[in-house]
Amino acid sequence: MAAVSSCKVCGSAGPHATFSVREMMLGLGEEFPYFQCRECGCLQLRERPADLSCYYPPAYYSINQQPLSTDGNPVRRVALLLRDRYALYNCGILGRFLYGHFPDEALRSLSGVPGLCTQTRILDVGCGTGALLYRLRQRGFRYLLGIDPWLQDDIQYTNGLVVRRQRLEEVEGRWDLVMFHHSFEHLADPEEALRLVAHLVPQGGTCLIRTPVIPCYAWQHYGVHWVQLDAPRHLFIFSRKGMELLAARTGWKLDKVVFDSTEFQFWGSEQYVHGIALLASNSYEVNPHASLFGKRQMASFRSMARELNAQEQGDSAALYLRRLAAIGSNKAQAS
Repeated sequence: MAAVSSCKVCGSAGPHATFSVREMMLGLGEEFPYFQCRECGCLQLRERPADLSCYYPPAYYSINQQPLSTDGNPVRRVALLLRDRYALYNCGILGRFLYGHFPDEALRSLSGVPGLCTQTRILDVGCGTGALLYRLRQRGFRYLLGIDPWLQDDIQYTNGLVVRRQRLEEVEGRWDLVMFHHSFEHLADPEEALRLVAHLVPQGGTCLIRTPVIPCYAWQHYGVHWVQLDAPRHLFIFSRKGMELLAARTGWKLDKVVFDSTEFQFWGSEQYVHGIALLASNSYEVNPHASLFGKRQMASFRSMARELNAQEQGDSAALYLRRLAAIGSNKAQAS
């Protein structure tokens, strides 16, 4: 079906292909209209609900996640230290082996940030409870701040990390790296977000966006059952062309794209095809033993995800944006 809708990324008036997508994380089953821009290829929700709070309940994964603690297990603590060193700095044969068995795509994505070190000033937008920042704090990073508007209250961890119930437009200071780990697609105005970030990051600094992307195999194969559509929480799903256009208008350049999709694109989408919500009692997310998938099937999904990433057809990627010349005065200087 085609309809006239104005693309919020490139401005194309269409007509664009439209789709009806059901809410399937919580299992509500409500349908929401999406369209894919005929010019830039970006997918977007046509009409944003006036109140999205009901789609982010207290049990929502990112605001209910607890940082991993290894204090009581010295062997596990050393193993994670070696794995994390490899993930961040590409060093250590044993760490590489451990990472192959226990991957962490979020941590690994930071290895692509130029000049990353423990002195790097990092802001994590939409960080939930700050589980990733907590691990970075444990690895010696000191200049960290996490923000998320869906938190109930600010969080102060015993290791010194602070996570605030705050919106991007309220942030001050100067940051070498601003990152969005699967939060950028939730923003109502991604262009304005990149403009705000541009005022926080010095020339040459980095904005790291990990997000679902198209074109990809999962969208082509599963269509409206693709798990990463996540209606109505995902307001935009970007193509490379769309992100390049957005970056160029806001003081950034898209330097690099690294595909980092996982087996989730398969088992999540297969469940939706069969009408199984992500948080259903027989979902792999909730109870793997009661799910549709055995260990052999999951291993096959992981192998397929690696192949698709190598072919740049995975359904999610890390996008590295570099800050270009200054575009005006910054909100505040770091104290």
